[in-house]
Amino acid sequence: MRRLLRRLLLLALAAATTAGAAGAAPLRVEQVAPGVYVHFGQHQDFEDGYDGDIANIGFVIGSDAVAVIDTGGSWRVGMALKEALRTLTRLPVRYVINTHAHPDHVFGNAAFMDAAAPPRFIGHARLPGILNSRGEAYLRNLKAQLGDAAENSRLIAASDIVEDQLTLDLGNRKLRLKAWPPAHTNNDLSVFDAATGTLWTGDLLFIERTPSVDGDVPGWLAAMDALDKTPARLTIPGHGPPTRDRHQALERQRSYLTTLLRDVRAGIRRGEDMSATMATAAAAERPRWRLFDAVNRRNVNLLYPALEWE
Repeated sequence: MRRLLRRLLLLALAAATTAGAAGAAPLRVEQVAPGVYVHFGQHQDFEDGYDGDIANIGFVIGSDAVAVIDTGGSWRVGMALKEALRTLTRLPVRYVINTHAHPDHVFGNAAFMDAAAPPRFIGHARLPGILNSRGEAYLRNLKAQLGDAAENSRLIAASDIVEDQLTLDLGNRKLRLKAWPPAHTNNDLSVFDAATGTLWTGDLLFIERTPSVDGDVPGWLAAMDALDKTPARLTIPGHGPPTRDRHQALERQRSYLTTLLRDVRAGIRRGEDMSATMATAAAAERPRWRLFDAVNRRNVNLLYPALEWE
């Protein structure tokens, strides 16, 4: 019975996808390494002009199959990514990998549902729980942000989870997935393409855009130490341009996160309330980051109550 219900769900999702796919314009993707394609998201805030297309998403093509890495912030973005993929290959999408649960990375999953040959949806072991607890709020916010453009967007939970590490074979190309302890979120996953030395960090690394905190900052700093040692030639962050100087990018992010922690703690020691701390915390970092005011305020809003009771 469970198999029958799953089959019926896949058929319904595939029918919705087919009905809305006609005429979909493919996203612009760039080949950053042989067989590695990325669509670079825009630097827009969730609360101002958000259209579901702010995260870096893309795919890796092997000799037998394709792995999609993050799918964007809506079904429409996911469909446009799928159209871009189909201009390059007819190989099956065997895997859809979500680097973490944030809505700008996962709401395009439904575009890749295929009743005939559904892909395996891969995520951190904690990802299903987060989507279960936050899913209704994520979908409610998406509908408020996008209106009709949120049509067909839904959350698809991981069918396969990563507790520690997992290797996926695309045919003459293997992807090494690593699940991290709490860092940017409590469900971060990175992807390393050994064939090209390309590392997809998800939101463990931000470039240009202010890093957004939704996890554990000391854990994030520890994860960055480990990422710095990865033998990658090219690094694709969750937001911002790719880099061949991962160390420099991580150091810039480290400067922001350590300054943020220091300044929030200092504000608490001085007896400042959270509003006052928002105005001063990490202010020295403002010139280095896009969307600083909006994102930094949210970071302080999350950190202040936690650090207040250290």
